[in-house]
Amino acid sequence: MPDPSPTLPEVSELVRALHARMTLEEKLAQLVGYWLDQSGTVAPMQSEMASGQKDPGRLAEITEHGLGHYTRVYGTRPVDPVERAGWLWSEQRRLQKETRLGIPALVHEECLTGLAAWKAATFPTPLAWGASFDPDLVHEMARLIGTSMRQLGIHQGLAPVLDVVRDPRWGRVDECIGEDPYLVGTVGTAYVRGLQDSGVHATLKHFVGYSASTAGRNHAPVSAGPREIADVFLPPFEMAVLDGRARSVMNSYTDIDGVPVASTPAYLTEILRERWGFDGVVVADYFAVAFLEVMHAVAADRGEAAALALQAGIDIELPTGDAYLEPLAAKVRDGSLDEAFVDRAVLRALAQKDDLGLLDPAAFDDGPPEEVDLDSPMHQEVARRLAEESVVLLSNDGVLPLLRDGAAPARVAVVGPNAHRAEALMGCYSFANHVLAHHPGLPLGFDIPTVFEGLAAAFDASGVEPPELRFVEGCSAEGDDTSGFAEAVSAVESSDVAVVVVGDDAGLFGRGTVGEGNDTESLELPGVQRRLVDALLATGTPVVLVLLTGRPYAVGWALDGPDGTDGLDAAGPRPSAVVQAFFPGEGGGLAVADVLVGLVNPSGRLPVSMPRAAGAQPYSYLHPRLGGPSDVTSTDPTPVRPFGFGLSYTTFDYTDLEVSPSVVAGEAFTAAVTVTNTGAVAGVDVVQLYGHDVVGSVARPLVQLLGYARTDLAPGESRRLELTVPTARLAFSDRRLVRVVEPGDVEVWFGAHSAASRRVTSTGDSTGGAITNVRATGTAELPGAATERHRLAVTGDVHEVTPADARLVSVRVVG
Repeated sequence: MPDPSPTLPEVSELVRALHARMTLEEKLAQLVGYWLDQSGTVAPMQSEMASGQKDPGRLAEITEHGLGHYTRVYGTRPVDPVERAGWLWSEQRRLQKETRLGIPALVHEECLTGLAAWKAATFPTPLAWGASFDPDLVHEMARLIGTSMRQLGIHQGLAPVLDVVRDPRWGRVDECIGEDPYLVGTVGTAYVRGLQDSGVHATLKHFVGYSASTAGRNHAPVSAGPREIADVFLPPFEMAVLDGRARSVMNSYTDIDGVPVASTPAYLTEILRERWGFDGVVVADYFAVAFLEVMHAVAADRGEAAALALQAGIDIELPTGDAYLEPLAAKVRDGSLDEAFVDRAVLRALAQKDDLGLLDPAAFDDGPPEEVDLDSPMHQEVARRLAEESVVLLSNDGVLPLLRDGAAPARVAVVGPNAHRAEALMGCYSFANHVLAHHPGLPLGFDIPTVFEGLAAAFDASGVEPPELRFVEGCSAEGDDTSGFAEAVSAVESSDVAVVVVGDDAGLFGRGTVGEGNDTESLELPGVQRRLVDALLATGTPVVLVLLTGRPYAVGWALDGPDGTDGLDAAGPRPSAVVQAFFPGEGGGLAVADVLVGLVNPSGRLPVSMPRAAGAQPYSYLHPRLGGPSDVTSTDPTPVRPFGFGLSYTTFDYTDLEVSPSVVAGEAFTAAVTVTNTGAVAGVDVVQLYGHDVVGSVARPLVQLLGYARTDLAPGESRRLELTVPTARLAFSDRRLVRVVEPGDVEVWFGAHSAASRRVTSTGDSTGGAITNVRATGTAELPGAATERHRLAVTGDVHEVTPADARLVSVRVVG
């Protein structure tokens, strides 16, 4: 139960004096948002939950006591940015002059793939950030996003998403960074720093456990135990709070073991504030407070819901004041809720506004921008560069790059529902797919070449005689219409090579194939796309399969050939190359094309495993021995391509492994390796350091990413990298559920991906010979360099990890 008298936060004299003057109504007004525009469905149950909101024509009445937030002023419908900025400055000045306390409203917007506003740049989706393994570039992107937001008078961004992927059937996977907590934490923290460096507060979401929703169903209950929560889901948030100094956190919609997070002080207060020292503001995910009544049924009415959420630690109700106004006021007035809980939240809200400069009387003395460029050449350059770094080459029999020996193929067929469609390059939280889909006929407002257009540009830039390019859609991303197959087959038959671009259509709540509310029971390509690919493969023309998706699909048939279980000929044809691009944004069509042609050497690595089948989910590469294939089961969850996997047009080798012989628990060790480009072209390698706790007090993963580094190498060039690894990277929750580093042996090695290593001992026999399964599983041999495994001795006493422990691995070039 929460404290009957909560501790109030330390605040400035200005905030304290302002708070002392406030009536109850003025306090509550600071704890809610107002959604000025509503058009289309961009939040769960939006039409039902916001139907009682007062009409925006009554703003003076609505804001009589002030206002905490304006909700998505730019991001709910297409508005001209300059015109809307002029309105916003005028409205803020009105709040300063016409409300008793003169407090402006904080403005928040979505900004996951760029500011979600009309005409604003659209960057790659977070899965692509993870595929880049490049936090520095993500920081650069976020800084640009924040600069655009600040220019328009926006103060808070509802990003990044730090949910760790557990089940690709979940529709919101495209908003996530990856399946490894350290990758999610480092990349997500870089985003936080970039956004906040520009003066915009980042919001970590969804705290916590949302991505573990049962069977990948949105909002479904979470059955994760406290150890999984502590060791998998919490670390990225901890890093973003402690190392990124994130200023805001948003709750998860789900319940964990029956208790909704929005009503759980253990997460929102004890862990977040008391353990980690977070001193920012917790905001409710849209309608999450009301959902305690209408979805979770743990509150009888809005007043009870408001009291539960406020006591748990949710300071601000978004997007509107549904529960935190009259229902909450009634709870305070009848004595069933201590007003101190309101005071705690109001002080935090005012402190945030103070930090952002909103309490300065001169905050809006300067005029609004008279012109803005939300898609500047710098935005475009960073968007394209991040897209290039995120493209993952999954297989290649030599057909790529298309430009070889100074010549291009004479005829290239470009086929598929995503080959010549700009929306296919963007995720569900892009303005185009989130909002503009409800406004047909309006232009996107910025340039976004498709893959087909990108191929034409790439061949032109190569300086060779360009091929004849022919586009045929073949089919749509959804539906069962095969009438376009014949034209597609004809085009491919008359070409030297076919680039077939398939995948997802991002949207929300049943509109599209992936995105919020677009969960799936199957991990097969949507609609008839698999059938289209099969028809094109049957022509005998080499096929380059490009996957433009928001989740990883079960495409083992394309990578390693059919396994016979789907009724197809096991010896049937398969694509000559497969390329994965997770919604790569406005520069994605150009980036994919540059990789295909050979102007860019692919360097992306999988931030999530490529699944074998939907029935193998949920899956994580961070599994103990019995979480993978074994003799005690006839099923095999082994992914067809593992976490960290990605090919290049060159090859790399790892030599001269050196690891500290021992380390005291609580301190740091070093691991060094020489990386050599053994191929004929320049390339970038993502060097990955892995570890395995040989014997633990609880079952430990067979493989765990400890650290990583991107390094670019010319042909024949070598570089020696040294990683300094705090032993907190080996921490886990022991049987007391205390995060510890235990003494004992740890295997440490460098590998090209999570399945690459030279074992010193075999663990292939999972039962020691006690059980032999006649239906033995088999896994394709995958390319990828690796060092031998070194046994590191962790010595000393058991070390209990605290927030003071270092969490980040440092990298330096030593030769």
